[in-house]
Amino acid sequence: MISSPRLLLIGLAALFSAYHLVLALSSLSVPREPGPVIVAMILYAAVTVISLWAPTVAPMPGWNAALNVAVGFVITMLVLSQLDPQAANGYATWFVAAIFTLLVITVVRGQPIFAWIGVGVTVLSVAAWSTPLALTTTGVIGGALWVAIAHALSVALVRADQDAAQYARAGIKAAEWQANQEALLFERRRRLEQMDKLAAPMLRRIVASGGELSEQERRECLHLEAAIRDEIRGRLLLTDEVRAEVMAARRRGVHVTMLDDGGLDALSETDRLTTLAELVDLVDGIEADRLIIRTGTEGSGTAVSVVGLKDTGGDGTAAALGDDDGGDEVTLWHEIRRP
Repeated sequence: MISSPRLLLIGLAALFSAYHLVLALSSLSVPREPGPVIVAMILYAAVTVISLWAPTVAPMPGWNAALNVAVGFVITMLVLSQLDPQAANGYATWFVAAIFTLLVITVVRGQPIFAWIGVGVTVLSVAAWSTPLALTTTGVIGGALWVAIAHALSVALVRADQDAAQYARAGIKAAEWQANQEALLFERRRRLEQMDKLAAPMLRRIVASGGELSEQERRECLHLEAAIRDEIRGRLLLTDEVRAEVMAARRRGVHVTMLDDGGLDALSETDRLTTLAELVDLVDGIEADRLIIRTGTEGSGTAVSVVGLKDTGGDGTAAALGDDDGGDEVTLWHEIRRP
């Protein structure tokens, strides 16, 4: 479909082009023979329709621009062959304005080189037909000025479009930067609030006791330290239910490690909560010395993997780092699939 603004522009250009044909009809008595002039009128009407109604590709196809130049030369030859260069031909030189109108359309549609070739051909043709003085009496100078103005306006519009596109890209980048900063600020605030919620009671207890803590309170401090690490490394693995179950496991003596590698980023909030609800059920009452909770990688079918290890000799550190010769025995291996 053709948009209304483009249809309006095409209509105005068509009316202006048709005006030249009206001038041609009104001056058919001036040429020696009207036949060549009528052929020139038909050619002009046809190539104008092609130029105005062609698909709005940018720029105008090269064949179309070349056709405009070629038809302009043919029209010039057909009409000038029937005019007396020594007489005052009046509106019989309609073809000059008509050709330059066609060249203005050519330059506006992004083919200025072809348009200026057409200007040169018309100037040489008219000068050869009569004298260089005929360039002023037939309107060639004014037509060339039309093309120059159209070219300048086209360049200005292209630059304006480029500047607008650049400003739009800059605006998008600024909006993205602002959104990123706001997200970072929100995330920092949320983490600080969560850490304050976790640590503030114990910190107040430490201040009140002057640093004198019982053994149980010291163990609780270690659990809180691990919970704070979870807030940094666990990211989307954490909900209030997950935090509570993991803390309960730590208090039972289970060493819990939580790592979010981005495997939950693509999940919707509903799917993420469903996955973590299954994780809560799995951690509840688990018996293991070490528990590793880790998200799957992006594109993996696994949302969360849970590995339980039991220390059968040594401290289990080697096995946690991937050493098959370590003393940890796998007591649980469970993968929560993506919903």
